[in-house]
Formats: sequence, C-alpha cells, structure tokens
Amino acid sequence: MFEILFEKAAFKFLSKLDTSNRQRIFEAIEKLSEDPIPHDAKKIYGTREKLFRIRVGNFRILYRIEYEEIIIIIVNIDSRKRIYREF
Repeated sequence: MFEILFEKAAFKFLSKLDTSNRQRIFEAIEKLSEDPIPHDAKKIYGTREKLFRIRVGNFRILYRIEYEEIIIIIVNIDSRKRIYREF
C-alpha cells in the first residue's frame, strides 16, 4: 500500500469543503493507496511532473506517484473550472 501525503494547496482546499464533499474526496484518495492508477485516472500531459488526475463529482484531484518511496503526493484539489490554471 502507498502512503498518502498532501501538499499545502490540497490540504487548504480540503479544509474549506463541506463535510459530505470532503468525505467523498477522502474515500477516493483512500482507494488510491491500494490502486494508484485506477481505470478512470488520466495522465496530465504538458507538465514537468508526471501528474495524474481523478474525478470526484465536480472536483479534480491531481497527484503524483513516487514509486521508489511508495508514496502518493496529492498536489492539488479544486473544481474542474480552476484546477488546470496552474499547469
């Protein structure tokens, strides 16, 4: 199983969410620890890092996988409309 770590932006977004959406996102992230690239994950092209994204309702979770350290780093979580602005 992979360990899950959060970058500051992802953690900050989660802290502002309502309980039901936060719970749905945590459930999706928990599943990543067992299957880091689920069938609905998409690779994000055009970035320096090898990022993947999964969809949870109207939210997107961007993450990268560090296979050497067996960790998944949640880079950012945001709405579909705003998530790709940085990348």
